[in-house]
Amino acid sequence: MAGMIPSPDLLATGVGALPHRDPDAACRAVLAAFPRIPYVPTLPNRGLLEAIVFADAEHLPGGVVRDARLVVDRSADPSEAMERVLLDYLERNAEPYRVGEAYGSGFHAMMTRDLSDALLVKCQVTGPVTFGMQVVDETRRPILYDPEYADLLGKLLGLRARWCETAMRERMGARATLVVLSEPYLASLGSSVVPVDAGVAASAFEDIAALLDGGLGIHCCANTDWGFVLGLAPAVVSIDAWTYAREFLLYADDIARYMERGGVVAWGIVPADYSVFAAENPDSFFSRFQDIRARATETIDPDLFDRQSLITPTCGIRNASEREAVAIMAATASLSRRLRGEEP
Repeated sequence: MAGMIPSPDLLATGVGALPHRDPDAACRAVLAAFPRIPYVPTLPNRGLLEAIVFADAEHLPGGVVRDARLVVDRSADPSEAMERVLLDYLERNAEPYRVGEAYGSGFHAMMTRDLSDALLVKCQVTGPVTFGMQVVDETRRPILYDPEYADLLGKLLGLRARWCETAMRERMGARATLVVLSEPYLASLGSSVVPVDAGVAASAFEDIAALLDGGLGIHCCANTDWGFVLGLAPAVVSIDAWTYAREFLLYADDIARYMERGGVVAWGIVPADYSVFAAENPDSFFSRFQDIRARATETIDPDLFDRQSLITPTCGIRNASEREAVAIMAATASLSRRLRGEEP
């Protein structure tokens, strides 16, 4: 069962995507900015197969790409492949769900590095809600609304996450691991337009958590039912704090209890959108975070808040040049050092 991670004490890391096309260059950029908590970059600009959802659909029963969209084709009966996933899940057999280089060039490049000196190594996997809402059947109905696929997704992505966790530990030398589920579609919780059933979401998360030994986190770059997310007890809750801190802090009592149990909040305080980033400066990032800290510590013990906080950009950095992405990562690392008292 997934557990908690070492307290980050205001260290910094990244979220996911980078604009780079060269995976070795992307890994060098990550390690230069975040040596204590490096993350495996995803590189969607290299092609469709490395984009969110597609990157984790490599072993989806019945999955095909049509007109740049993932579709489940039931004309070739996927039931045997679905049964194989369920059996592998029960046997904890993750090897068949490895990340192919065409789907995760950044992962393969990072596997050549020795990260044994890092506090923690982090990677991203598409979350089951986002996956299930983005992949559709022949009628364009999201597969999250199909009971068979809704039950399958947590198990399929759990096997993917377990393979990633094992690779980070055995191939990169990670002392501690964190797999973060990218879940922008959690914003649909409670929606009457594009509804997401909370029970289905919770069950899928629990299926993934049951396969992991290290940390399992959730990243949602939109506003959502944060009480529900915190109640799942992930190791990390990663948010766009630049935009949604006020809404998140409405759950201050829940956040306090979550941190007391060892949970970490990744405060996305440096804008990943370069046009927003470029209009700000290091002092504005510092001031914005100090305002968040002041409000949070009206409820949360200040030492606990600092100990269980991680500093990140607001989201993955894709719509920027490589130079601009490096600047965003450098600003995030600098803010962390300033908050930790390591630079003025």
